[in-house]
Amino acid sequence: MSLDVREVLLAPVVTEKAYSGVEVNKYAFRVHPDAHKTQIRQAVEELFEVKVERVNVLMVQAKPKRRGVHRGTKPGWKKAIVQLRRGDTIEIFQGAQV
Repeated sequence: MSLDVREVLLAPVVTEKAYSGVEVNKYAFRVHPDAHKTQIRQAVEELFEVKVERVNVLMVQAKPKRRGVHRGTKPGWKKAIVQLRRGDTIEIFQGAQV
């Protein structure tokens, strides 16, 4: 499946653990379920004008949830952890306090 670079990256992951990786040039993104490592690398390099060294991809499992007697599941999603070349940064993560 051919995805446009703006369709590959859906959102940055905003968690304490994700922001602790910023110190070692690792950034976490929620990505399209059909995107692969090469597409993620190209999207990050084109959108943020940085050089990517490594891409790790993982599936976040669906979680069962309950509200009273009603049961359901939160959907699973795909996450990519991108490591940048030394000296490169992504500006959207700079205002975060860890």
